[in-house]
Amino acid sequence: MTGRRPARRRSGRRRTRKPRGGEGLAVLGAAAAGLWLIVTIANWLLEHWWIPAALAAAAAAATGWWLHQRAQQAKWERVRARALRYALPQLDALHHRQFELAVRDLMRRDGCADAEQVGGAGDNGADVKATDPFGRRWVIQCKHRRAGLAGSPVRTPDLQVLNGTARQVHGADVVILVTNGRFTANCRPFAESQRLHLVDRHLLGEWAAGSRPLWELLHKLPPPRRPSPLS
Repeated sequence: MTGRRPARRRSGRRRTRKPRGGEGLAVLGAAAAGLWLIVTIANWLLEHWWIPAALAAAAAAATGWWLHQRAQQAKWERVRARALRYALPQLDALHHRQFELAVRDLMRRDGCADAEQVGGAGDNGADVKATDPFGRRWVIQCKHRRAGLAGSPVRTPDLQVLNGTARQVHGADVVILVTNGRFTANCRPFAESQRLHLVDRHLLGEWAAGSRPLWELLHKLPPPRRPSPLS
């Protein structure tokens, strides 16, 4: 019986492949070509220096024109904001959310740059917030009626909700309920007792159609918090 030769164990080491000379030459050739290209472009730019200078000047001019256009647009937007007017039929035709936005825009027209519409789910009685030029914080609730005076009147429960959150939750100095409709008879005594201000259809029409800010149309407002050019 002939014995078998023991099988040779393969070594777990892999032979490293030595780089071929051709691959090294290719890498050196690519590097040399890249360097040549960089030098060529640099020399071309030095010889034609006026081209990048002209491009830089054109870019600066375009940037200046864009900034000028932005400034002009902002200027005309401020002019349009100051000239904002609404007629009562226009306000009647709005959706209730659009009505809130219209009230916000009227406050901005009057100089409340931070006026914002915040009405929606969980608004805690506030639809519009704003700070007037005297530093007073305004919290406004809006009640829109598509039928105007013929719509359902605003009642005291609406005022009670606003009264319970405007100062305690929103930190209001001036609390307003504005409607393009009407209030029930017992709303005004309650509002006066709680230092709330009511803007009914008549007062809203005067405010929206004119150039006088709302604080000039209301009485018994709290004193200013800070001096203002308007004071």
